[in-house]
Amino acid sequence: MAIRKKSSKNPPVLSHEFIVQNHADIVSCVAMVFLLGLMFEITAKAAVIFVTLQYNVTIPATEEQSTETISLYHYGIKDLATVFFYMLVAIIMHAIIQEYVLDKINRRMHFSKTKHSKFNESGQLSAFYLFSCVWGMNILVSENYVSDPTSLWKDYPHTLIPFQMKFFYISQLAYWFHAFPELYFQKTKKEDIPRQLVYIGLYLFHIAGAYLLNLTRLGLVLLVLHYFVEFLFHISRLFYFSDEKYQKGFSLWAGLFVFGRLLTLILSVLTVGFGLARAENQDLSLTTGNFNVLGIRIIVLSSICGTQAFMMWKFINFQLRRWREHSSSQPQSLKKKFVTTKGRPSKKERENGLNGTVTSNGADSPRRRKEKSS
Repeated sequence: MAIRKKSSKNPPVLSHEFIVQNHADIVSCVAMVFLLGLMFEITAKAAVIFVTLQYNVTIPATEEQSTETISLYHYGIKDLATVFFYMLVAIIMHAIIQEYVLDKINRRMHFSKTKHSKFNESGQLSAFYLFSCVWGMNILVSENYVSDPTSLWKDYPHTLIPFQMKFFYISQLAYWFHAFPELYFQKTKKEDIPRQLVYIGLYLFHIAGAYLLNLTRLGLVLLVLHYFVEFLFHISRLFYFSDEKYQKGFSLWAGLFVFGRLLTLILSVLTVGFGLARAENQDLSLTTGNFNVLGIRIIVLSSICGTQAFMMWKFINFQLRRWREHSSSQPQSLKKKFVTTKGRPSKKERENGLNGTVTSNGADSPRRRKEKSS
């Protein structure tokens, strides 16, 4: 899959500019190596680890439960190879969206450099959030997690998960890991890198934590909720860049943001603080994947509550900054209007002069006085 950016210059091979301009082609070639490895018997066993999901367990059918066999999955060290391969896929998809969608819109809209980078960021994230929301909601409905909230903590530990659930988490980890090399490929400013690293790190910490602690059901619900709110923000920002008078989306996002934080805390406390705390099996066991002990529950709740508090603090600062900018712009507009009205001469002033100063056309001009005296 060749993805080339048109450029009048031909940078030296393997130089900084060469890698940045052709990173999608390079990554596509690396991903193609793994796919070609599936075609040969010698390399197929190694290539399968990267391309397909590992650690599947086949549960035979029983007369009471089902008439078909069920394939479930658990996690292991080989998942790192799968995450690496789909990280390459995420880089390729990022380049496709950037070149064939966002760059074309940027050329039509003629954004400034600041708006250009923010538009690209919101465009990429809105596409990812929308895709993840639809996919995650489909899993929630198909697995009946929405109709039965007790399933979030019932029968813990959830060591065996369905194919869609595991593939969802592998894709999430791959996407946020791909954000690290994208900081280099997109030539992110140095002052923006710390903010991006914190942003990416928080996602990886919580997604990997839910995956490794077998809290995949709770993590899926919280991710879908969070992604929906973030999607609304970024899609509103895209509309704002096209029309700066558009503010309705931000107002709706502000209300849903606060509601999302409260709902996240409620679900977390209900699942970890009450559901898992009342479970019978509360022994730490790495072999069975049971992490339902008091210390880990406190760490999980502390991390979730701390993250929500951090997000609310950033949200309040953002709203206060917008309020100050809006309030400071109003006096300036009123002052400008007042100066314009005050500087406009009246009809009498236009006849006799400006601001009380009589011109040569007035009645008290020297020529008129001379004519009167004669």
